[in-house]
Amino acid sequence: MNPLYLTEGDVVATLNMRDAVRLVEDAARALAEERAQNRPRQRAYLASSVIQVLAAAYDGRMGHKTYTVAMKGRGARFWHSLFDENGEMLAIIEADALGQLRTGAASGVATRVLARPDSATLGMIGTGWQARTQIEAVVEVRPIKRVLVYGRDPKRRAEFCELMSEKVDVKLEPVEHPRDAVADADVVCTMTSSNTPVFDGSWLRPGTHVNAAGSNRANAQEIDVETLARAAIVAVEDLAQAKAESGDLRSANESGRWSWDEVRTLSDIVGGKTIGRTSDDQITVFESLGIGLWDLAAASHVFDHCLTEGRGMRLPFPG
Repeated sequence: MNPLYLTEGDVVATLNMRDAVRLVEDAARALAEERAQNRPRQRAYLASSVIQVLAAAYDGRMGHKTYTVAMKGRGARFWHSLFDENGEMLAIIEADALGQLRTGAASGVATRVLARPDSATLGMIGTGWQARTQIEAVVEVRPIKRVLVYGRDPKRRAEFCELMSEKVDVKLEPVEHPRDAVADADVVCTMTSSNTPVFDGSWLRPGTHVNAAGSNRANAQEIDVETLARAAIVAVEDLAQAKAESGDLRSANESGRWSWDEVRTLSDIVGGKTIGRTSDDQITVFESLGIGLWDLAAASHVFDHCLTEGRGMRLPFPG
């Protein structure tokens, strides 16, 4: 049968945050149990653009997300190619919203297994497209009552709070300094394009969980060494990918105040192979870079639901 072409609209219609959190958690458990495989991101460059590929295999399906980022033209563009166990192509899926949802969901899973169960205040640093699902995911897994939002542009952060108040049933408050978002928070999410740390790790109170989700570049640092030095647990999705891409962790390792020997994988915590939080006063960190396994789990769900609902367009070639 010819493969389906599924649009961003098809993705949004068939994937919500509750399902995305469940899908990522199930995939993480499968990875811990060696029922899934993930491959670190691969990149290739031209003078003004880059192509990036994340591949995985899980639950009888294989797939890869491919995305390009260009200085000219339309910026970033995302697709997921989904295959069955016989190597037949099932679908090509537009994957911008899919990536947004699975990135938020990964922070949701990390928050579920690492944040204190009574966490009620979220500090959000960043007000862009990807920041939206960070809030949605944390609100999904913890009894959040307040969200303190910081972004450099006062107008954008006010608009962001207004927008998100329509999506989540919690109080959103724009704040004027990153310390105001961090110092009183039980959970902190960072989702920025900053090359330098966006808050001072000394501001974190004991017991805070941090989702650092904005950077996947070795030459960028979104959280500082102090945050990692204070952390009792630092979790990543894929160790090889983190060693190649995480400017946060590479900088901390080079400082001598934190070591790669201390890192754990989110999948091992979810799967019970590694102990997570053991006391309410521990600071915990999830360094989120995004992996192909999360894309595959989400894409497979979208395909199955679109097939059932009769969504999508058949492509004019066999898979």
